[in-house]
Amino acid sequence: MENELKKFDVAQLAHVEIFTPDPDKTLWFFKDLLGMIETDREGQSVYLKAYEDFYHHTLKVTEGKEAGLGHVGWRTSSKNALDRRVKDLEKSGYGKGWIDGDLGHGAAYQFVTPDGHPMEILWDVDYYQVPENEKTQLKNRPQKRPIKGVPVRRIDHVNLLASDVTTNKNFMMDELGFNLREHLVNNDGSEGGAWLSVSPLVHELAFMGDQLGGKGRLHHVCYWYGYPQHLHDLSEILTENDIKIEAGPVKHGVSQAMCLYAIEPGGNRVELFGDSGYLIFDPDWKPVTWREEEADKAIIWYGAPLPYEYFRYGTPIIKEKVETK
Repeated sequence: MENELKKFDVAQLAHVEIFTPDPDKTLWFFKDLLGMIETDREGQSVYLKAYEDFYHHTLKVTEGKEAGLGHVGWRTSSKNALDRRVKDLEKSGYGKGWIDGDLGHGAAYQFVTPDGHPMEILWDVDYYQVPENEKTQLKNRPQKRPIKGVPVRRIDHVNLLASDVTTNKNFMMDELGFNLREHLVNNDGSEGGAWLSVSPLVHELAFMGDQLGGKGRLHHVCYWYGYPQHLHDLSEILTENDIKIEAGPVKHGVSQAMCLYAIEPGGNRVELFGDSGYLIFDPDWKPVTWREEEADKAIIWYGAPLPYEYFRYGTPIIKEKVETK
């Protein structure tokens, strides 16, 4: 019974914190170009949400010396579920302890992955209090659609670089009940990537092998549009405003999602999903396995190949050594 409950204990990705050495330009990117709403400020941090995110925030932007991951926050399905997951995290040896909370949520239990990615798990959240001028007659949406930039609709997932994909994947599955949806298996049996979720989404969390041997790095955070045309509209805006489009629009094999990748001014990679790909409702889902020789189609179903830097660039940035003869 305990193992069965574990599958339902974590409900969703609640928020992601990123560090940036240039907070003003990073906030300009998210607010003016992606149409996100600022909900609060405290100290060196600014809290943002997309217009179909119901919570106080889904993105926390914090000033730091270098770009990178602050932490990933997961919400449980109940207070009892939180207690169960904390009990297992404490036994795992990767638990760090409780904090009283943050703007937008109550007490949270902090932990790290085997690779050192900071995370927290929580139950009590604050919902966004919509100002009168943002209220909408569409009752199943939190607020009006913004009229600035090409506004994203909701947070979708986070992708983390890992020194060992399998170890980190197993940790999330064993301790938090995540489901493996798809993975890329190399010819030597190691995993090059793993895509996991706790909901019908193909992934709220992905691990990719860090080809530079780093630990705890961020590959990207992703927000969702729902309409592929928005990626083309956004491409115009990004190009006009000198934001580097790293790749796309393209369609992934894994997840089937249409997407593009951009580097925000602070240095973090941001993915934008033009659609959700496919959803998983089968309770007995068998993970999709892509083999090394199928990697090209797994990564790009159609569209231009991803650049070399896509598989090596992450934040914090690791400078590669240049070999000299």
